[in-house]
Amino acid sequence: MLEALLEYKFLQNAFLSTILASITCGIMGTIITEKKLVMLSGGIAHTTFGGIGLGYFLGIEPIISGLFFSIIASLGISRINKKTDTYSDLLIGMFWSLGMALGVLFIAFTPGYPPDMTSYLFGDILTVSRKELLLMLIFDLIIITIIVSFFNIFKAYLFDEEFLAIQGAPILLLEYLLYILIACTVVLLVKVTGIILSIALLTVPIALAKQFTYNLKNLMILSCGLGAVFCLMGLFVSYKLGIPSGATIIIIAIFSYLTIVFLKKKTARKHSLPQ
Repeated sequence: MLEALLEYKFLQNAFLSTILASITCGIMGTIITEKKLVMLSGGIAHTTFGGIGLGYFLGIEPIISGLFFSIIASLGISRINKKTDTYSDLLIGMFWSLGMALGVLFIAFTPGYPPDMTSYLFGDILTVSRKELLLMLIFDLIIITIIVSFFNIFKAYLFDEEFLAIQGAPILLLEYLLYILIACTVVLLVKVTGIILSIALLTVPIALAKQFTYNLKNLMILSCGLGAVFCLMGLFVSYKLGIPSGATIIIIAIFSYLTIVFLKKKTARKHSLPQ
């Protein structure tokens, strides 16, 4: 595959996209899981489908329209949740369904032959373009800059939000910023693992990283590395076997997690037995 990587631009784009996606997943996946926002991320991911459909209908870049759609949805969920007595899970479910329904309608109303949405739903790394790669790089730089610059504030927000509020920190602004970053992350993953599988790449690397450390900074770094390994292995296997890349990445990631957990428990049980 190394020779093909040096020869074909689509493989080079795929390789770079896995690295960029893994960095974002490692950082944001840690925050999402620690703040228990996995369901919110799933809702935003599926709402993105409405923006992608709107992009095709209006004749603009689907990823751009998907980004704006997901940001509006994430902020909308937060706003409505604070203004009403509706549970956030119910709001997420409604936005989840609404986004998918709007996407289907926009695609149906798009003139001409309907576009193939499979790559957006399940991911296809081999179709990542230079434009999308540049967009991913910009997202990465934005997310890294924000998290590194305000690391201690985000750490306090994750583990002691009440104390941070007493100190006069802008909690609402932090929440909105976090929701926007989640939306950007979800859109970033669309072409790598797709809308349906994106949550796995945001949760499995951090779940596996927690088997080795609980330090927030180390969790982010280790999750980035594990995500890169899963993506590269999935890319290699999918290229060799000619199977969907997104699904392959997720299967490898979850199988790796289950294997490590099983081996750790077996080792712990062995050491606990009387000699």
